Amino acid sequence: MLDNLKKYNIVLASKSPRRQELLKGIGVDFTILTKEVDENYPSRLPLIDVAPFLSLKKAKAFDDAELPENYMVITADTVVIVENEILGKPKDRGDAVRMMNLLSGKVHKVVTGVTVHTKEKTKTFSVTSKVTFETLDNQEVNYYIDNFKPYDKAGAYGVQEWIGYCGVSNVEGSYFNVMGLPTQKLYKVLKEF
Repeated sequence: MLDNLKKYNIVLASKSPRRQELLKGIGVDFTILTKEVDENYPSRLPLIDVAPFLSLKKAKAFDDAELPENYMVITADTVVIVENEILGKPKDRGDAVRMMNLLSGKVHKVVTGVTVHTKEKTKTFSVTSKVTFETLDNQEVNYYIDNFKPYDKAGAYGVQEWIGYCGVSNVEGSYFNVMGLPTQKLYKVLKEF
């Protein structure tokens, strides 16, 4: 599948092991090349548009000279939105506890923005999933944070970990989007690229 991609040297610009696993899962061969990017965004930008804005910013951070010939760069950014607040990666344990308590017993949105960028063409899209958390008690929150250390995850949780098994009662939309890469939509975009 995806024979149309054979002409490209595909670069995934992400350190996330989950994104790497998911991209492999749809049959894409790639190398990893990352760049530190300032993840600030305009304060008036609607929250739903932050993830695609940041994924495009990550793609545009590379110039042609840094990339292999016939490159295709894939970048992504995931945000968790609850009560009109974006939850990024927690700064520390206290911040992770705060985030988990904010998500407890509520429905939140997970938005992943993805950019596919070549010298000739750039396509940015986003996918939104709704996740429902059961009400979590302090013991469950502390157990999860202490045992799984979710400091590299937006919203301080990974749906594929214990908290997803025990604390998530419903996912509306793409499950893999909640993990960090909307594989079905990305596959469709790559197939048509």
